[in-house]
Amino acid sequence: MNDDYLWDKTGEPDPQIQKLEEILGTLRYEPKPLEIPESLPLPQRRNYFPWIAIAASLLLAILAAGIWLSTRSRGETPPQQASVAPLGSPEEKTPPATDRKTPEPKPDFHEGLLVVHKPRRKSSTPALSKQEREEALIAKEQLMLALRVTTEKLSLIHKKTQNTNPANQIKNQHRAG
Repeated sequence: MNDDYLWDKTGEPDPQIQKLEEILGTLRYEPKPLEIPESLPLPQRRNYFPWIAIAASLLLAILAAGIWLSTRSRGETPPQQASVAPLGSPEEKTPPATDRKTPEPKPDFHEGLLVVHKPRRKSSTPALSKQEREEALIAKEQLMLALRVTTEKLSLIHKKTQNTNPANQIKNQHRAG
């Protein structure tokens, strides 16, 4: 038997090897172009619906919060600021109108200024009208619904990304070394 014939087809062929080549010749590789059958389903497009739903929920929540804040701020007056009076002014010398028995402590850090707190006057009328209050409650309900939907979607995505399928977990791991 000549080994050169097996490797590079040089030299004299062995009759048994020629017989095997003829028998197995029908199974020889023949290159042909790739043909994709028409009945094969096309790969599905990536599903972006969960991301769009999350974005829409967040947008709705921000919109509802903006509406609620704008309707809430319409009926309120800006808060009054505390007035600052220098020491020795008439405001310091007049006693407060309340019936407090403990005197107010004097500030140590600024010698020339005294801060006098004037509490905000509460109006007898509510800050929001009945219609504005109903709109605010509706906006609050919409915001809560959007937050619930967003929470559920994020929880679903978290579960999918954590790969909680027990079939994929590796069991009986042993320490190498």
